[in-house]
Amino acid sequence: MTQESPAPAVAPLRRRKGIVVLATVVAALAAFGSTTQTWLSVLLPQDAVQTPSIQVPGSDAATAVTAFALVGLAAALAASIAGTVARWIITLILMVAGAGIAWSSFAVILDPAPAAAPAIGDALGVSAPQGVSVAITPMPWVAVVAGILLIICALWILGAGRRWSAARRYEKSVRIKPATETNSNADEIDSWDSLSRGDDPTR
Repeated sequence: MTQESPAPAVAPLRRRKGIVVLATVVAALAAFGSTTQTWLSVLLPQDAVQTPSIQVPGSDAATAVTAFALVGLAAALAASIAGTVARWIITLILMVAGAGIAWSSFAVILDPAPAAAPAIGDALGVSAPQGVSVAITPMPWVAVVAGILLIICALWILGAGRRWSAARRYEKSVRIKPATETNSNADEIDSWDSLSRGDDPTR
């Protein structure tokens, strides 16, 4: 008789490690990707420079966002191989990174002038000239949303990760003999051994 081991239970999608880690990586990449795009469009006085407009990328407008995004990306990848204790630390790192991304991006939205000042200073020689206007693109908002999502993913890892410690192991089914069959085979072997020695096992 062959007894097959029961099929391993399949975890819901919301708790699968691959899904949770992938979502966290996507959130971190979204924050990092936004910094490669234009965050601020600066319009300079036309009589001051030959090029009256400056495009300021997020990496210049909010350098902290780039750093936090890279930290979040590294932590997200580490979460896939971390143990229980390390996962708690990684979760904390992800929450700090997400909060840093959201706050730094929102600070640029609230007051874009300081973020644009270095680019303006390079173009005009002064950081706060008259007649300069600064327009905000949607990219800082993308970073804010990505930072919030990173915090949510950190909480998601904290909740779903409690079931990750016991990894599923797929084992081959084994043939298990009943105890009666095993004993019967043992008795037959003993009988043959007795006959070979000249003894009568029926006595």
